[in-house]
Amino acid sequence: MIKIYDNELEDQKILFTYLSKFYGQNKAKELMVSNAKNLWGKNGLAYALGKRSIEFFCLYFLQDTFRVKPDNQNRELAPVHYEMWREAEELFIYDKYDKLCAILPRGTAKTTIFDFSISVYLHAYGISPYTLVAGKTEQDAIEFIGMTRQAFEENQYIIKAFGQLIDTRRFTVNKLELELTNKTKIQAISSASSMRGKKYGNHRPFCIIADDYQSKSDIITQEARDKKYRTWMDDAKFAGDKSVIRNGKKIKMATKFIVLGTILHRDCFMSRLLKDKDYKHILKKAVLVDDVDKLFNDDPYWSEFKKLYFDSKLTDSVAYAKEYYYQNQGKMQYPVLWPDKWNCLSLAIDYYNDSISFKQELQNDASKIGDKWFKSNRTQSKENIEAKHFTKTMLCVDCASTDTKKSDYFAFIVGSLADNDFKYVRRGELLKLDARTEFEKYIRHVLDLLKEFPDCNTIYIEKNTFSGVDAGRIEKEIQNDPELSKRNIKIINEMQRQNKDQKISTVVDSVNNGRIIFCSERVQPEALEQLMYFSGQETTLHDDFADCLSEFSNRIDQVEEPIHKLEFLDKKLLF
Repeated sequence: MIKIYDNELEDQKILFTYLSKFYGQNKAKELMVSNAKNLWGKNGLAYALGKRSIEFFCLYFLQDTFRVKPDNQNRELAPVHYEMWREAEELFIYDKYDKLCAILPRGTAKTTIFDFSISVYLHAYGISPYTLVAGKTEQDAIEFIGMTRQAFEENQYIIKAFGQLIDTRRFTVNKLELELTNKTKIQAISSASSMRGKKYGNHRPFCIIADDYQSKSDIITQEARDKKYRTWMDDAKFAGDKSVIRNGKKIKMATKFIVLGTILHRDCFMSRLLKDKDYKHILKKAVLVDDVDKLFNDDPYWSEFKKLYFDSKLTDSVAYAKEYYYQNQGKMQYPVLWPDKWNCLSLAIDYYNDSISFKQELQNDASKIGDKWFKSNRTQSKENIEAKHFTKTMLCVDCASTDTKKSDYFAFIVGSLADNDFKYVRRGELLKLDARTEFEKYIRHVLDLLKEFPDCNTIYIEKNTFSGVDAGRIEKEIQNDPELSKRNIKIINEMQRQNKDQKISTVVDSVNNGRIIFCSERVQPEALEQLMYFSGQETTLHDDFADCLSEFSNRIDQVEEPIHKLEFLDKKLLF
């Protein structure tokens, strides 16, 4: 028998359930009978209960966002979502505390659960005269205001109980401000804007929400991390208002602060706020195990999956790995925070493709983020290195980006593989060249390096910056050069698509254990310094030399050994 979804019946069930939590089942039945003519309208039973329960408010008045129905694609909520609503009740209904720091995994719907639903609740009832929401960017702020405005203009459950709260003819409504007919206002700003001095009439913000307040650019340097934290602390100190207590009775709550986000660095804004005793703290992770590295690398089933997933000898390693998972699915399950959102297979693949970001954005684990990857390096003199017998030599070029300050160096490495299986960086350079105005200087430098190392017969050039224009020009210059045209030099020009952290991680052991050796006279000290400072792409200002080194180390193994010309002895020498 097919069960037909009855929306009115489901609404009544939810209303009865939450009334029973407050008053018991008998009183709940009595209230529903006595208010039968006005369960859902203005000053009705749902209206009154919603003010006492944010959880009920969200499940009834915002049901098209939060409830699973036959005609929508909503996911079943997880316990963490109900926990967040209960924390909101502690803040706004019971006034148990004033500041909340909620650190939740990326993709947990924290913006919808908190920013959106709490703002709608506070302003539908007129509890907050003025709410300020700070998003990471202005576009985030615009999208938030758009979603909130839509709830007040189109949500029939809200309109039926609260009336029409949007009137664009009489009140300010734009992409960053929402002034309602009950004389309350929601304003959204970017994290770059100051909160100080903002008022609506005589009201300072009653509620300040910071959602993903920090970006990855805020964690790269210690100075950036200090600035972000200091800006928030100074702004928050002057943006809010203190409680008003008269004759021993609190007649006005203090400004409520809610900070939502993820941990990006062990000393980032969110990490520091986690240590602030003025805030109540909630910290969640997507995979509910103590050590996610141990799970995905040491568990016998997942380690076998990893081996198959990265097996370059298989024609479709991903398909083989997934088939292995489906055959052993029951033994490879682990608990997750939101079962209807995440499955064990997709989370594992996300981890293997970028474990650093996975631990930042899904596990809120920054314990190893910021650690230097390279602990030591081995150098030898030019005299010692050049005495080796090299089987392959290549030039690797990592071009500077034209539109960002993060990667503003050209990196050059001339490296060789010797017959002892060690790899030698015979020249390593970082040059400050403007990709737009010093193109000719760059081309000339490549040609000079080729002439300096006559055994170099392969060039790798990253294609992202010049889209092959530089490779074409270099090839033409080689053909026109009397010396270089005789050397059969191969140019590899490919786009950079692989995750940098994953790629650079492949050379960490080789550098640390001395299997990659650097020429003390020909490798610039600043290039080695940049390499040793590398702590991951997101926490390192410059990764050019580390990236170029990984290209050399990985590609030199694939370079074909040069075919040497045969030399014939004069047969007269035999007699």
